[in-house]
Amino acid sequence: MSDKTRPEQPSLELLERFRAVYGDRAVLVQAPGRVNLIGEHTDYNEGFVLPAAIAFQTQVAVVRRGDRRLLVASENYAERVEFNLDDMPAVPRGHWSDYVAGVVRLLEHELGDLCGANLLIHGNVPQGAGLSSSASLEVAVCKAFLEISGEALDGTSIALLCQRAENEFVGARCGIMDQFISVHANKNHALSLDCRTLEFRQLPIPAGMQLVICNTMVRHSVAAGKYNERRAECEAAARFFGEHVPGVRTLRDVTPADFEKFGGQLPEVVQKRCRHVLTENSRVLQAANALQSGNVHLFGRLMASSHASLRDDFEVSCEELELMVGLARQNKGLYGARMTGGGFGGCTINLLQEDQVEAFRTSVCAGYEGATGRTPEIYISPAMDGAGRLA
Repeated sequence: MSDKTRPEQPSLELLERFRAVYGDRAVLVQAPGRVNLIGEHTDYNEGFVLPAAIAFQTQVAVVRRGDRRLLVASENYAERVEFNLDDMPAVPRGHWSDYVAGVVRLLEHELGDLCGANLLIHGNVPQGAGLSSSASLEVAVCKAFLEISGEALDGTSIALLCQRAENEFVGARCGIMDQFISVHANKNHALSLDCRTLEFRQLPIPAGMQLVICNTMVRHSVAAGKYNERRAECEAAARFFGEHVPGVRTLRDVTPADFEKFGGQLPEVVQKRCRHVLTENSRVLQAANALQSGNVHLFGRLMASSHASLRDDFEVSCEELELMVGLARQNKGLYGARMTGGGFGGCTINLLQEDQVEAFRTSVCAGYEGATGRTPEIYISPAMDGAGRLA
């Protein structure tokens, strides 16, 4: 059985290790990962999402240089790479440093010439688990450069820049949710976000309710390809509706009446994808209101409906996720459980009474390991603040 939590204290040891590597004192910034409570595969359809930041983060220790060299060391990969800001790579290398390079390229375009820098990076956001380790890295690097340059960007501009870096340089077609929550999160709150207008509101997580994330420890090889396939199906459906209904740009614009009138002309599988996005957007809006009013039982029922839609209509679940959700539902004090992230492995998110967490953890771990032979990881996390300076 594996239980992972992260202390909330800044990693002063990272500053000491920075001095050992670079011989200088550094500024320390952090950006958190996230879990999505409800609203899956809606962000790239300009819909609605409801994420929260978690107590896992990427930390970057940084100091400016007097030249245009960029030295980047990663403790996670035990590697150091060097860039020349006058000759940054034009294409990605398929390397973790692409996330750094993509952000720096766009920052230079936005702000003009940057100073060189020494960076030491350490992250504890579980990788490959759907908890947004990449956005956490991007936002932390962006905040680090803003700290040493004396320049300022508002939070939404930082999120959009980091999303562009991942879309245009790294080549991953992510939506805005991950970067946005990493910047804008508030402790003990979830964030209701309109992915088109970028309007958002902070929603308090009721006292006595705990976020528990269960990592299946699997990531099926089809995940990336199936994600792109689902996105393409949604875009094809939006084009179809755009030809039949004035003003439709994405599935966000399709109403239930539009779907009822024209949806039958689509292939059955595309109908199912549409139905998920339309109903999921409705669930997110209902869930936000439920959380605002403290109706955790309604919120949990909406989570269950979301999971069923992801399984049956969007078809992104897998055997391990179904097992994990099924085990969770056997426990007392559970308000809701569902898969979170892109699917085909990764994690589930569970909302639980705080006094039932230990019994839940023991039960789910034993059941999952007994059925699969894999030891899951359980992350017990409060909702955390967004990116910022630590020390």
